[in-house]
Amino acid sequence: MLAWFLFLSIIVSVVVYAVRVSPSRTFLFLNSISVSLFSSSSSSSYIYIQACDHAHMYKSVKNIMGWGNIYRRRMKVFTAALIIYLDYKAVQQRGKWTSKSKRTALWEKAHERNAKRVLSLIIKLEGLWVKLGQYLSTRADVLPEAYISLLKQLQDSLPPRPLKEVCRTIQKEFGKSMDDLFAEFVEKPLATASIAQVHRATLLNGQEVVVKVQHDGIKAIILEDLKNAKSIVNWIAWAEPQYDFNPMIDEWCKEAPKELDFDHEAGIQPIGIMGMEYLIKFYANTRFWALKYQENTRTVAANLGCKKSPGESYSSNRVNVLIPEVIQSTKSVLILEYMDGIRLNDTASLEAFGIDKQNIVEEITRAYAHQIYVDGFFNGDPHPGNFLVSKEAPHRPILLDFGLTKKLSSSMKHALAKMFLASAEGDHVALLSAFSEMGLRLRLDMPEQVMEITSVFFRSSTPATEAQQNLKSLAEQREKNMKAIQEKLQLNQKEVKRFNPVDAFPGDIVIFGRVLNLLRGLSSTMNVRIVYMDIMKPFAEAVLGNINKTPAANAQWIYNTPVHSDVEAKLRRLLVELGNNDKILGIQVCAYKDGEVIIDTAAGVLGRYDPRPVQPDTLFSVFSATKGITAGMLHWLVDNGKLKLDENVANIWPEFRGNGKEHIKVHHILNHTSGLHNALADLRGENAFLMTEWDACLKLIEASQPETEPGKQQLYHYLSFGWLCGGIVEHASGKKFQEILEEALIRPLKIDGELYVGIPPGVEARLANLTLDTDDLKKFSEMRNRAEMPSTFQLNNISEFAEYLPAFFNMLNVRRAIVPAANGHCSARALARYYAALADCGVVPPPHSSASNPPLGSHPHIPKFPSKKTDEKQKGKVDGGLKNERSDGRQNVYIRIEEDDDNDEEKCSKSSRDSSKEAGPENKKGKIFSNPRVHEAFMGVGEYENMCLRDGVFGLGFRRLKSKDGDGSYSGFGHSGMGGSTGFCDVKNRFAMAVTLNKLSFGGVTAKIVELICSELNLPLPEGLSGSGDINRPLIN
Repeated sequence: MLAWFLFLSIIVSVVVYAVRVSPSRTFLFLNSISVSLFSSSSSSSYIYIQACDHAHMYKSVKNIMGWGNIYRRRMKVFTAALIIYLDYKAVQQRGKWTSKSKRTALWEKAHERNAKRVLSLIIKLEGLWVKLGQYLSTRADVLPEAYISLLKQLQDSLPPRPLKEVCRTIQKEFGKSMDDLFAEFVEKPLATASIAQVHRATLLNGQEVVVKVQHDGIKAIILEDLKNAKSIVNWIAWAEPQYDFNPMIDEWCKEAPKELDFDHEAGIQPIGIMGMEYLIKFYANTRFWALKYQENTRTVAANLGCKKSPGESYSSNRVNVLIPEVIQSTKSVLILEYMDGIRLNDTASLEAFGIDKQNIVEEITRAYAHQIYVDGFFNGDPHPGNFLVSKEAPHRPILLDFGLTKKLSSSMKHALAKMFLASAEGDHVALLSAFSEMGLRLRLDMPEQVMEITSVFFRSSTPATEAQQNLKSLAEQREKNMKAIQEKLQLNQKEVKRFNPVDAFPGDIVIFGRVLNLLRGLSSTMNVRIVYMDIMKPFAEAVLGNINKTPAANAQWIYNTPVHSDVEAKLRRLLVELGNNDKILGIQVCAYKDGEVIIDTAAGVLGRYDPRPVQPDTLFSVFSATKGITAGMLHWLVDNGKLKLDENVANIWPEFRGNGKEHIKVHHILNHTSGLHNALADLRGENAFLMTEWDACLKLIEASQPETEPGKQQLYHYLSFGWLCGGIVEHASGKKFQEILEEALIRPLKIDGELYVGIPPGVEARLANLTLDTDDLKKFSEMRNRAEMPSTFQLNNISEFAEYLPAFFNMLNVRRAIVPAANGHCSARALARYYAALADCGVVPPPHSSASNPPLGSHPHIPKFPSKKTDEKQKGKVDGGLKNERSDGRQNVYIRIEEDDDNDEEKCSKSSRDSSKEAGPENKKGKIFSNPRVHEAFMGVGEYENMCLRDGVFGLGFRRLKSKDGDGSYSGFGHSGMGGSTGFCDVKNRFAMAVTLNKLSFGGVTAKIVELICSELNLPLPEGLSGSGDINRPLIN
């Protein structure tokens, strides 16, 4: 164990002294080493370690190698590590007394000396050390040139094994003499690497082949190295908990024996007793029972559609590479067709043949993107020695050595593709969803840092000439992230060093990470720049783009819930039709009639790249439908005597006074006649992220001045409405906006966990992902401006930001922001229940349909943090840090509040009791409003008529709805959002409904749904929520 630790110190010494960076930066490289080292060799010992106790293991190793050999290997490591460490220490001291001009030469000589020592040691030790050396030889973006130039011979130019040993292995494996197998066998090997060496030969039928022969005794050597690796990893995890590489080494152990099994590499899957007898004989003294053989060289070749004819065409996601055909194989010998090619490290030959290195590396990268994302089966060892370039034009990469391969489950393949696309598009929600799907759990809630780290993972490669600057920038970013963690959790220096932010790490992504690191090293070695985001994106999109998004391709497109009525059955048929026409991605529809649920349907998928089904509790971003919720909160304060509609806002909110706003009243705000319609127009451009800052937006409101006289002109307050109302809510109540939302609406309606204005941490897995109906976007140019819309929000300039709207509102920090005009997240059943209560003058409807699953209101409104597991030394400190970080800091987001581990049912019961007490006397007898004329207030009619502009489309906070063929009187009210999500009620007919969707359009889908339901129920069709053919009246409010 000490020997391993000291050898790792060699790497530390090289990086610290050679690159001369801080120890924290060294971690970046050590981490990449761990990903490589712990995913690339024999996993025979994994089963060994899992199945045997240490006594058995030591006995087996001793029987194979002998204690003398074991200790000699360890002493060689110890000696080399000590010499190299002292050498660099001495150079460091000499450098202090050497002139700057000579210091570089001093360090270069030290690198050359120690690189030779490392190479010599690795050649002597063989086994796992060669794997480490191969990996180091690819990291031209990190290590000094001296190490790269020397260690690259480990890729395929190790000292060859004696010909006698090679022939003995071949004859033993095939049971025939060399003459009976080959017409010619070239004695000098083409290449010698860590596991085997390769000879050129000619078969008796005249076919030219290469023969790959495994080194004799290599399995025992790797077994010993692996035992040491496991020990050192356990020791490091104990000494430094934040560096726990056990998941990596376990995954490595699980996958790597395949590299020692050439039948596996070839694709032959031995079945039955004879195959197992061979394995049992080799793994003597172990309790090894079975190995599951997986796909192979032939499978990869078939998956990639390898074609040898240069003239054949390829689809956009096909790759233009070659893979040698397997002729014959055994456990230790592999015979492949011969392909004449140039090594990637043979720069002179590449130039002589006029080969474009950029094109070659890009095609290799495409081949791996195809293997990972499309096939879910990939080679895990893409170091330069495993590639050639064909000499015949067009020069194509030749992929070699499929000993180490990894098969991904369909769910893991989708999760990796989603992780990549989320990183490419900056979608925090999809990223956290991908982590959840792949089993990666974090101990803290810092999505911005997670996105940064993931983006670094997929960052573009850099040429070797930019290695030092690249390493420096990555180290600086890591230090910044660690500082953010320290501040968030209020940890001291010692605690933050021991803090491990990862709670659970899936082994499946270890080799995936190793492949990306090796590909990055390959591009640096070839001195080219590869933009992985551009090259890999089409393949990731291909796997998720083919998910069952339409009803025709997915029998479960309509979520499996009971049909409540005949009209719901007809609605589902309409949804299927719209889905097959690509007008719906994901949708929910819920409707109440006479206080009872008659429709509750969910259909489609959560996102363009998210195949999970929309369920009744899925949360949709409803944009301006949020205004109806915010308006309801103001009316609740009026109903409870905390506010008056005809009161001057400045009397409630002193900072609001000034700049001509003294005469603006509460009803002006609700009626969109305050003159502040453009107060926050600047937030749509480069200042868009300012809308996530609550205090900053309130200050902008305070500093604004009206453009029109209050009460004289109704112009839609598309953004300012929310903060105007929000500021009034907080100043009138003395409580936070969220607290009033929960007290006034969430608890009385029992819709916990399904209606938010800005989401809390912990609900990300239920979020629908926004996308845009691009066909509708093209229609903007055909539209005319509308008189009730402000100058900054006319149809001809909405298109300026419509394209980036889904990407912006998919960002997690935006979703978490409290934007009371535009950032509601809810299910259709929660929104419909709200309007059903409003339709009955605030009477809370009976419990929602028991057929809905999960039941409405069953989610905790503020979820607990998913994992509290941490090091004993951090207990209390981490929890306390999260508890103390509240929204009092006025950041415009929900803050997760840690809860104790009380029984959840008891908490829900306690919450219900508390809410009953808070909701007023006797809970207002099941009502959220006591005013019998509250409908008139919502619509701005009757005694409230003078508070609204006559003939304006808005009442007091809601859009007024007339029957399309009625007498011109108002029959109901509601509010729609950009893209089509809407909620409304028909008071006269005690009807309420809501539609939530994630494919944003001009409301054509919503209009067809409303038309069908109203027609089937013989209800008057409300104006403004119908007429899907009228392109100039889209649902944008």
